[in-house]
Amino acid sequence: MNSRLTSSIAAAAVALGVSGAASAKLIKNVVLVHGAFADGSGWRAVSGILEHDGYTVTIVQEPESSLADDAAATKRMIERVNAPLILVGHSYGGAVITQAGNEPQVRGLVYIAAFQPDSGETLGNLLKQKPPAANSAVPAGEGFVIVDPKAFHADFAADLPAKEAHFMAISQVPISVTGFGTPITNAAWHNKPSWYAVATEDRMINPDLERFMAKRAGNTTIEMKGSHPIFMSQPQIVAKLIEQAAKDAN
Repeated sequence: MNSRLTSSIAAAAVALGVSGAASAKLIKNVVLVHGAFADGSGWRAVSGILEHDGYTVTIVQEPESSLADDAAATKRMIERVNAPLILVGHSYGGAVITQAGNEPQVRGLVYIAAFQPDSGETLGNLLKQKPPAANSAVPAGEGFVIVDPKAFHADFAADLPAKEAHFMAISQVPISVTGFGTPITNAAWHNKPSWYAVATEDRMINPDLERFMAKRAGNTTIEMKGSHPIFMSQPQIVAKLIEQAAKDAN
């Protein structure tokens, strides 16, 4: 073998090595989607941890006016990032990321005490299969609902301080009931790797329903002792799961 050919082979090997290293580059973008009755500020602690660890975080503020509107708001943020990302949803936000997560930038889905419906399913039907312990949703007018503020601490945020739960209760974002009756058209988790955190003391979504959805989808699953907003009460563990998804989704 002559020296020129040897040099060419060596150069090709180096190029392939560089290409392989580039393709294995970690995903460093995370998009967070909140759930019903809440807004994106609940992600403050998780986003702080992720940013400290070198991730770029984008938080979606869904209008909660319809599943279509909320999915569209999420897709706009995905397009703004326009890079490989992990898409995370809490509660109702799980339905939103299931609907919006087919975008090519999305490399993995993380569900935090969230709905993970299949194509053709509605959240209302899932809730009927395994009803939650809480039954405290009340009308907020014009087809929207909120959680009864008097029951909010016990039903929604039992492991948060009373003052924090009270503020969440009086600052709720009403959600349209249509969001619970709209079927998913193309469940993204069929084509994307997904992870799930079950909240074992959740009163808003039955923990057994969470386990059922996670198992059905073949998710990598952890269980956390806590109430519905476990991303607020245990942000370190939730951030660790998201970071693991970012590493494993490559």
